[in-house]
Amino acid sequence: MEFKHTSVLLHETIENLNPQNGGLYVDATFGGGGHAKYLLSKLKNGTLIGFDQDEYAIKSAQLNFASLLNPNSDPRLELVHDNFSHLKKNLVELGYQNGIDGIYYDLGVSSPQFDQAGRGFSYRFDARLDMRMDQSQSFDAYQLVNNYSQKELADILYKFGDEKYSRQIARKIVERRQNRPIETTFELVEVIKEAIPAFARRTGGHPAKKTFQALRVAVNHELDVLQESLEEAIELLKPGSRISVITFQSDEDKIVKNIFKKYSEVEVPRGMPMIPDSMKPTLRLVNRKPIVASKEELENNNRSHSAKLRVAEKL
Repeated sequence: MEFKHTSVLLHETIENLNPQNGGLYVDATFGGGGHAKYLLSKLKNGTLIGFDQDEYAIKSAQLNFASLLNPNSDPRLELVHDNFSHLKKNLVELGYQNGIDGIYYDLGVSSPQFDQAGRGFSYRFDARLDMRMDQSQSFDAYQLVNNYSQKELADILYKFGDEKYSRQIARKIVERRQNRPIETTFELVEVIKEAIPAFARRTGGHPAKKTFQALRVAVNHELDVLQESLEEAIELLKPGSRISVITFQSDEDKIVKNIFKKYSEVEVPRGMPMIPDSMKPTLRLVNRKPIVASKEELENNNRSHSAKLRVAEKL
């Protein structure tokens, strides 16, 4: 079982985490384990907890990282099959209630999820509308597309996909499903193409790209759980420890930027001679502007083009 995925901003993410021997680290989005492998190579001893809600990713990791999953190995790896919004709960259950020495996120969909036709993530393959990262979850893209109102669909496409023709696509979806449900990715692509004017389909990439992105975000509640998880991660960090986050969408980056700003800036009332501890900032921004891929990485990994890395340190 292989989970082939080229990690984006690999060295930048881990080196900015400033890993120290003997530390406890969290990989919030384990995937193929590229970042995890590099982090563990930097440690003589320590523990890494890898989270992933995708059962396929966890099973692949159990095979590909078998030697590190041995409790007697050093450094040691532990895997958690759960969404990263449940960081604190799982770490406490594992006995790690005293804080962590670093955490990193590589957000979005991994290459294997896109490439597995049956997962329904991609408009390149014909499959049942699915798009669930956690396959034990009951709600999927089929239910969203066939049950949500026209307004709800339009709002999702505009909010999560920045789709210019969101209202036209939503209206066409509702019209089509009145005859029979829209069951597959190719059926949805056909509807999208009918809704978008011909001149608009000639530029800007595949006409279904933004709609598929928006549906995936909605099905997996990606933006909601990201905010929850970042709040928990900052709480869990020990003083001097760092958090690294790679985003691929403007909405994701905005959430990370705002959370980091919330905890790194403080408004001091006029006339206050000194800042009380309760008002002091919790984070220090390691990089004011996001780190982006080098020219070499851009040439070798297409997925890196929209990647942005933000790093902050717990004070």
